[in-house]
Amino acid sequence: MRITLLGAAGGEVTGSSYLVETSRAKILVDCGLFQGGPQADALNRAAMPDACRALDAVVLTHAHLDHTGRLPLLTRAGFAGPVFATPATVDMTGLILRDAAKIQAQDAERHNRRRERAGEPPFVPLYSVADAEQIISQLRAAPYREPVSVAPGIQVRFVEAGHMLGSASLQLLVDDGGQRRTVVFSGDLGPKSAPILREFEPFTQADLVFCESTYGDHDHQQFAQTVTEFIAILRDAIAGGGKVLVPTFAVGRAQLLTALLAWAFRHKELKPFPAFLDSPMAIEASRIYDKHGELFDDEMVAFLRERPIRHDLSTLRMTATADESRAINAVPGPCLIMAGAGMCTAGRILHHLRHNLWSPQAHVIIVGYQGRGTLGRQLVDGATRVSIFGEPIVVRAKIHTLGGFSAHAGQTDLLAWMSALAPVKPRVVLTHGEDQPRTTLAALIKERFGLVPHLPAIGEIIEL
Repeated sequence: MRITLLGAAGGEVTGSSYLVETSRAKILVDCGLFQGGPQADALNRAAMPDACRALDAVVLTHAHLDHTGRLPLLTRAGFAGPVFATPATVDMTGLILRDAAKIQAQDAERHNRRRERAGEPPFVPLYSVADAEQIISQLRAAPYREPVSVAPGIQVRFVEAGHMLGSASLQLLVDDGGQRRTVVFSGDLGPKSAPILREFEPFTQADLVFCESTYGDHDHQQFAQTVTEFIAILRDAIAGGGKVLVPTFAVGRAQLLTALLAWAFRHKELKPFPAFLDSPMAIEASRIYDKHGELFDDEMVAFLRERPIRHDLSTLRMTATADESRAINAVPGPCLIMAGAGMCTAGRILHHLRHNLWSPQAHVIIVGYQGRGTLGRQLVDGATRVSIFGEPIVVRAKIHTLGGFSAHAGQTDLLAWMSALAPVKPRVVLTHGEDQPRTTLAALIKERFGLVPHLPAIGEIIEL
């Protein structure tokens, strides 16, 4: 058996994809988009390996774009097989891929108006809405914990990863050449302290482990302390009459922030004030959350049993249309605006930042990972001037980074997940991390468990 790393390796966090080949079958684990950085578009447009044209199946850890965003390219390569995922991931993947295809079409239309005027050849989107719809039609729901046969000689078990609704770690049970081998993919793991979703469920058996290392060099701030800071920022903004902009991942972070607002209003930590969920995708994602309440943790179930959160959110407005979004510009502060994209790479948050970054009364709260090369990363790194839609914008707004809202496990939780597997002495491969986090985590795994992790490059082949 051989496994080729097609992304999220060599210090790259995005583009997760693994090609698993045995003597009888070929499958992909994830097929994610590269995001941020000058090489992202070239990496996304690079030809898929020839082996991908003869895939038996694809298996997904979760629906985020950096794990699913290249799936429509498989249809262009002739793939017509099943894509297995948990039921909630099936729903979320459909939402995310449709949104990605739509944004690409809109961006291409905008770029091509300029290119036509300049006499330049047209820009071609990575894939079309039709490509996205085709691969969405190939999604197949798989249950948690029960082994599912996905290809000749390959079964997969999905268990809770705690990262987003429907997320899973995968255990591949591979029968090949008269031997059974077990390969585990952590997927993206969530922090144990996060609300709404159940905690990750570790495996105890593996011959080979691929473990994420996004935050392998540090722990996040405690969630409760982060909530306290979040409330304090909102109180300051309310007192100063400023607008608060939160670049919000539509899936996960938007629902977390909405639930926190409901909690703060219910428990009188904040007096209700105007808030906007300015993201059609986040609005639809919230409906999918409502559909999959079986994945909520006990605390969230109890909170909802007390009364529906909509009763606490009378001042929250869902703005689905472009006209409703533009109208927010005329709304005076104080108000809270949650809009995508979460890394400020596209979407309505760019318009809100262009209108408000220059204002000393404005606040920007960064609540998630910001990839290298993104506008969000520039703000986190203290940029005093940025470019939005080609227009230079001075940064006078107060920029706050709240790492405790991260949907990724920190160092301690990553080591806890690994500790369940360490007694069986598997080979360990660290992926999905920049160089500093993955080298730090590798050293700790060696020190604590006596295992020497491998740090692969993109394109590298791991044989088992």
